[in-house]
Amino acid sequence: MPELPEVETVRRGLETALKTPAQIAKVDQRRKDLRVPFPKNLKKRLEGHEITRFGRRAKYLLIYMSSGEVMILHLGMSGSILITKGHRPEKHDHLILTLKNGQQIVFNDPRRFGMVYLCPEEDLETHKAFANIGPEPLGNDFNGPVLAEKLKGKTTSVKQALLDQRVVAGVGNIYACEALFEAGISPKRKAKTIQGQRAEKLVNAIRGVLKRAIKAGGSSLKDHKQVSGELGYFQHNFKVYDCEGENCLGCDCDIAQTNGIKRMIQSGRSTFYCPRKQK
Repeated sequence: MPELPEVETVRRGLETALKTPAQIAKVDQRRKDLRVPFPKNLKKRLEGHEITRFGRRAKYLLIYMSSGEVMILHLGMSGSILITKGHRPEKHDHLILTLKNGQQIVFNDPRRFGMVYLCPEEDLETHKAFANIGPEPLGNDFNGPVLAEKLKGKTTSVKQALLDQRVVAGVGNIYACEALFEAGISPKRKAKTIQGQRAEKLVNAIRGVLKRAIKAGGSSLKDHKQVSGELGYFQHNFKVYDCEGENCLGCDCDIAQTNGIKRMIQSGRSTFYCPRKQK
């Protein structure tokens, strides 16, 4: 599933490729629903209006309209956005916005787990997608004391807690593994023990990992593509994720004795870690 860096990469790609304001000339909605039904009267509510800017909240892409509404778009498990011209619709292209200048925004989603909402801008923060969501990890409202307070009293593992969007927005399985490794914190550690300097260290690791991933265009393991169609390449910089049995970078582990990076299952998700480095 696309995590914060992948969605932020899409947002930045749209911002670079499209000069705003950009008028939507035609809306081609090619099915009635994805994970949830498309908004009612989507075509009527978009056509003729201008895209004024792009934003992101957690793992959601935000497209602000001159009508005062915001399109909230979640890429689901396999969704991608392509900027093109003269596009011939393909099987899994479910929404195509053709702009007045001929450019097209194509939303492709083979597994149809994506979501599209339309919401008045003034109601954005209270929309059901964001009503209980935590702070943005790259924002000023996220720091050691904030994370410590969010984790206070939680007996679940810190890895599981980081995947809870009420704790911190946009961090998924890949970047939780990478951040915990960078911070030297065991994914098995109880969340409530992440206090003081340990919380500060984890916040810094989360920020660092996410920023590097965004710079690399995100991680393309299966479906993620940038709006140009290019793949991201942060997967080539993974230190633990999907590295089971490999040497642990920056550690003096003897792989012959430790068998390298470990993999375990937590709440149905694979967790990768170094038991020697991460305590």
